[in-house]
Amino acid sequence: MASINELRERIHSGSSEEIVAEYLEKIESSRLNAFITIARESALSRAREIDSNGHDGALAGIPVAIKDNISTAGLLTTCASKILAGYIPPYDAHVIERLKDAGAVIIGKTNMDEFAMGTSTETSFYGATRNPWDLERVPGGSSGGSAAAVAGGEAPLSLGSDTGGSVRCPASFCGVVGLKPTYGVISRYGLISYANSLEQIGPFAANVRDVTALFDVIAGYDARDSTSVKKDVNYSSALKNDVRGLKIGVPGEYFGEGTDETVEKAVWDAIHTLEDLGASWKEVAMPHTKYALAAYYIIAMSEASSNLARFDGMRYGLRTEDSDWHTTFSQVRAAGFGDEVKRRILLGTYALSAGYHDKYYLKALKVRTLIKQDFERAFKDVDVLITPTMPYPAFRLGEKIGDPLSLYLADVDTVPINLAGVPSVSVPCGFSERLPIGMQIIGKHFDEATILRTAYTFEENTDFHTRQPEGF
Repeated sequence: MASINELRERIHSGSSEEIVAEYLEKIESSRLNAFITIARESALSRAREIDSNGHDGALAGIPVAIKDNISTAGLLTTCASKILAGYIPPYDAHVIERLKDAGAVIIGKTNMDEFAMGTSTETSFYGATRNPWDLERVPGGSSGGSAAAVAGGEAPLSLGSDTGGSVRCPASFCGVVGLKPTYGVISRYGLISYANSLEQIGPFAANVRDVTALFDVIAGYDARDSTSVKKDVNYSSALKNDVRGLKIGVPGEYFGEGTDETVEKAVWDAIHTLEDLGASWKEVAMPHTKYALAAYYIIAMSEASSNLARFDGMRYGLRTEDSDWHTTFSQVRAAGFGDEVKRRILLGTYALSAGYHDKYYLKALKVRTLIKQDFERAFKDVDVLITPTMPYPAFRLGEKIGDPLSLYLADVDTVPINLAGVPSVSVPCGFSERLPIGMQIIGKHFDEATILRTAYTFEENTDFHTRQPEGF
């Protein structure tokens, strides 16, 4: 897996077009099913343009893959759903504008769980994505295509979205680095909504420095997004190989029942590695963590039921034979949405209904506040929190897809972060029978600098990020 700096050297001594062509060839012969749309013609044209005009820009000539729920003008965007078959957005998302301004080359749209609803990238209308470390295992979700593309060497950089762990989960399962930033740091303009109050676009790369470089490009204020925050962005300058004096909090609630022994050991070994490098650690209490999963799914499904009402077959996407509005609306949604999306719409609508709004949705919002307060109390005494990203390594394709509850439970270590709106990054910290294990480093609001520095220091003193799946 080539780094940005290695690719820059090749571009300056050769051409962007040559590099882009190599990645496209690899994608087109891939067994991973990491891409829904391959942008061959537009990518090569863009690369030739960059070669002709000079390689200006932070990512000039560098290929980037984009999750298929981020709008790209003139390029098919489906959310991995039949209901958006043939939909081509007329505009770019804010992050795409930023990438183009930086000279990046969009090489395609990656596979995902339908409308970002899933933990395994098995709910896609376009078929499951496979994990490069074991083709019979899932890559994680919902941004599984984006993570698998980086791990499989089909893209040096990619973007995903994270509503309850959808960047960090596949980063952990695929052995790459994935960042979920503080809510509001990256504009959601052009991200097709699943759950507005929870989701954030996040970057993937093979190492912390490259994730940070991509983050620097796409972060920043956007007046079109009412949740966007005005913050100075230059996180690459914070990457120092130094954690002396860093205070680490270890919440025992994240190492509970269901956590694989190899995962627990790998994360504790990583904590002790940081301790040897000058950090200190202490156990901290996060008492409301046990309620996070239930609160998250009530809030997320409620917001999803509202957001997905716009997909009615009238304006774009799938269309059935015209009838009255109610019949058309029902037929299009029945034929266009997959089972998991229908399940979440139904559960969300139920939670918002007149008789149950206070009992479920309002109570979930109150629990969300308590979880946020848990983080605020913990961060009075420590600089970062460290936990497993996922409670176990990647599971087999088909192993959990028939049991939705077991898939929901897989998010136990990631959803509290989205409820609180704090940033976290997943970095490789070990292996279990050749399957990667991810460590999650969680920070205070808007303190991406500290978690990225911690991740970078760990990476500089270990070799887990350098290992690659056989044959890729």
